[in-house]
Amino acid sequence: MENISCLLKNFPWDLFLFLLGLGLLLWWLLSSLIGGRLKSHAAELQDRINFLEGELEACRKSKVAATVEAPKVSAEAGISAGAAGVAAASLAPKAKNTKKDDLKVVEGIGPKIEELCHNAGIYTFAELADTPVEKIKAILDAAGPRFQMHDPSTWPQQSALARDGKWDELKKWQEELNKGKA
Repeated sequence: MENISCLLKNFPWDLFLFLLGLGLLLWWLLSSLIGGRLKSHAAELQDRINFLEGELEACRKSKVAATVEAPKVSAEAGISAGAAGVAAASLAPKAKNTKKDDLKVVEGIGPKIEELCHNAGIYTFAELADTPVEKIKAILDAAGPRFQMHDPSTWPQQSALARDGKWDELKKWQEELNKGKA
């Protein structure tokens, strides 16, 4: 007990309070500087995101406007109406009101290749069955090296079976295939 009373009487309270005040002052100063910078940085990032979203929306609108105006521009340039139709078809896939089939049922087609087919205007088994292998290969080649390795030679036949509802034949044939290759 005597030790505690001695410690309390001889403790340098003035030095302790000074250091405590100095620590609190430094904490407040650093938190206000760093906190202010973080808030301003977050605001700058949000402004940048808003700007980029606006740019993206403008690009999307200009792409839609370009696909709508492509036949007009081609016709004015002296290109025949048939070529203008081909140009418009290559720029904008056909907007389909029909139900989209799950093209991933075809052995060798995954989600990304299905998306490529949709971008090319192929939404149903019937459309895929009627598409020449060369056109499918061109779609894959245009998508880059990741897709060039795929062999679409059996895809039209598989989709024809799916279109006709011959699911048992399709399943049996797919068991013989190796990633869509015969």
